Amino acid sequence: MTDGKDSWKAKLACVWGGELVSVLTSSILQMGFVWHITLTTNSASMLSLASLAGFLPLALFGTFAGAVVDRLPLRVTLVGADLFIAAVSAVVAVVSLTGALPVWVVMAALFVRAIGSSLHTPAFQALTPLVAPAEHLTRLAGVTQAVQSGGYILGTAIAAVIYPLWGLTAMIALDVAGALIATAAVLVARLNVGGAGQGTQAGEKDLGLAAQARALAAETADGYRVLRGYRGLFALLWCGFAFTLVFSPISALFPLMTLDHFGGTTGDAATAEIVFSVGMIAGSALLTATGGLKNRALTVVAATALYGVATLAAGLLDAGGFVAFLAMSFLMGLSSPFYSGPQTALMQEKVPPEYLGRVFGLYGAIMSWALPLGLAFSSVFADAVGAPAWFVGAGAAMALLAGVTWSIPAIRRIEE
Repeated sequence: MTDGKDSWKAKLACVWGGELVSVLTSSILQMGFVWHITLTTNSASMLSLASLAGFLPLALFGTFAGAVVDRLPLRVTLVGADLFIAAVSAVVAVVSLTGALPVWVVMAALFVRAIGSSLHTPAFQALTPLVAPAEHLTRLAGVTQAVQSGGYILGTAIAAVIYPLWGLTAMIALDVAGALIATAAVLVARLNVGGAGQGTQAGEKDLGLAAQARALAAETADGYRVLRGYRGLFALLWCGFAFTLVFSPISALFPLMTLDHFGGTTGDAATAEIVFSVGMIAGSALLTATGGLKNRALTVVAATALYGVATLAAGLLDAGGFVAFLAMSFLMGLSSPFYSGPQTALMQEKVPPEYLGRVFGLYGAIMSWALPLGLAFSSVFADAVGAPAWFVGAGAAMALLAGVTWSIPAIRRIEE
């Protein structure tokens, strides 16, 4: 599975370097789209619709995208997804050069770009265990968290400079360039992994479209059965679904806590977001250096508990506790990589390589459905109870979930 004592390090470094550039430029463009919709419509509902357009393909297509990933060599999927996303951006650039850019074009672009992401994400997550030795997977999961978090934070900051100076067209051009750089990095790395399902694919070339769709659905179902066979991983998946349900409204309520409860400014709200992101990078670095606790399931449980306690404490602060709120925001960010990194490493290590794409596709699709459900629930009740009370309730629920997670025997024995 590995091909040389040190060559795997060079391959991953090359691909991750391209990914960092791609995440950076994509983050710049995403912020540009958000600002374009905001300035054009001045509508909160349109921003919500834009968020829906960005996540819906992951929920709808992510389930089956993993089966496609397992059929093809990873370099084909990674390069194809990057070039597809770049092509969508190029079309938007052409439209923007002809005059005013309609909001519906931006919405459509967000939706279609997310289809490419639904293929790219499971392929990228499946890459590491196919290239690197198993004993390094948890630390490497910390590196991937740092690459993606760092690219997002830098992209958001750079977007604030580029948008007023050169506008959306320049951001689109950067995104196309970033996708091309990521493509070149994959080609230079000369990846020769994945594609375990090529034999099946070749045998189905003469089948009709309906038969191929049935075959794809059957392969997806096989991935679900494989995941269900690992009882500890399967239980962690649904505990993660419950965590995402509780967590998703918290990120949306962050600005309300700062502006309404603490009486802060938009600058203070941005500071809280930055502190959370810095905590994520610090957590990623710490996970990379230490690998977390020996029992990775215990690492996940401890991270859930820390996130819950920090959220609960943030909700209990009075109106003069903004500095303490920043400290709690840092702890929330710090715990995040210790929650997601070990889970990723466990799946990478235990799931057979030919099923990795399907398992990660299913995982991403299930988490994508949890996000809107949590946000929909909070939109009904958060205004009635207030952001601080919601933080208290969500924090208590997370702490309780940590206890429930650790009480499941299959999760406690997951390393066995």
